[in-house]
Amino acid sequence: MTSFIQYDEKSDFSIHNIPFGVAVFNKEYIACATRIGDLVVDLASLYDYSFFDDIEGLNENIFEAYTLNDFIELGKPVTSAVRKRLQELFTEGSALSHDEKTIEACFYDLDKVEMLMPIHIQNYTDFYSSIEHATNVGKMFRDPANALLPNWKHLPVGYHGRASSIVVSGINFHRPKGQMKPADATQPIFGPSQQLDFELEMAFVVNKNTELGESISVKEAEDAIFGMVLFNDWSARDIQSWEYVPLGPFLGKNFCSSISPWIVTLEALEPFRTVSPKQDPEVLDYLKFEGDKNFDIQLEVYLQPENGKENLISKSNYNFMYWNMSQQLAHHTVNGCNVEVGDLYASGTISGAEASSFGSMLELTWRGQNPIQLNDGTERKFINDHDTVIMRGYGEKNGIRVGFGEVSSKVLPAK
Repeated sequence: MTSFIQYDEKSDFSIHNIPFGVAVFNKEYIACATRIGDLVVDLASLYDYSFFDDIEGLNENIFEAYTLNDFIELGKPVTSAVRKRLQELFTEGSALSHDEKTIEACFYDLDKVEMLMPIHIQNYTDFYSSIEHATNVGKMFRDPANALLPNWKHLPVGYHGRASSIVVSGINFHRPKGQMKPADATQPIFGPSQQLDFELEMAFVVNKNTELGESISVKEAEDAIFGMVLFNDWSARDIQSWEYVPLGPFLGKNFCSSISPWIVTLEALEPFRTVSPKQDPEVLDYLKFEGDKNFDIQLEVYLQPENGKENLISKSNYNFMYWNMSQQLAHHTVNGCNVEVGDLYASGTISGAEASSFGSMLELTWRGQNPIQLNDGTERKFINDHDTVIMRGYGEKNGIRVGFGEVSSKVLPAK
């Protein structure tokens, strides 16, 4: 496919992508959108110009909305048809390519729009599905010879997180406060976290509602997944390490998580399917799957001091995941837990075997023992006030590039 819209060959938003988001256009009104190159397309206006009239199931202008939830809920037959239609419209020689009136009304330069949270997130679950990350943490905090807990290779470990504090890229947040117990102290202290960390993750969005007691099988899972975003699960390690026994993450995690504004569909990621890591021992029947369920998505993390340059501090890949999305959703619902449109399921920190691919400061500095040197001469054990963390991700194969843009957020001093 060749588009009549010009964009850089390294653009994350090629004609092979066609992601979905929500934008404020000209500071005037909000509508659902897509992006190609550096142009953001107003889907509500495109609907009004009758470009989606013959798509079965799209019976009203559902793009006149503050979130994508209602569109996503229409399911793959409709959302995939809309994406395919947009690819056709953006192709060289299409009817739209000669329609200057529609182009002028519906296409906006990137700097003329503001991206909003793309979905209303009903519920949020965070998994713990990278074997390298789980092993590293186990070595640091438990017995290095038995880094993985006995259940880890038998089920996708996860916990229910806080949906209200998930924000879109560009929203900055204040350093969290809480209880901590320094190693040399006999009693806990209270104050701003001194070990603020990022976690490199990706997350998928569910497109359906199920009834209480209903399960989604591994085979059915991808039909229930609309697409994916980049996800930064900010973590206060000193608060977390004091509070997490016996019930797990709480204040060390629930203060903020950040997502990228564009949801990339599973259809767009199809060229980047890849084999999963071998699972040994063999999993139980309800977690068994066929075919390639992992995706080759290259991931990068940058740390930028205030008024400074970006520092590349990690290069990882989503294909390192031991447990795949289909297994995560199947396990999540096997007990009858119902899901809702817009539910967000994060992968857990994504780390590879090499130190350069670790997905958190906790691992990159090995709990602060090996500080990272930045290009301005300073060093970091964890994240400082006024630091910005930027994550980027993309798939690239056979001349096709599909990316997520970035998720970026700055840490402000504690209130």
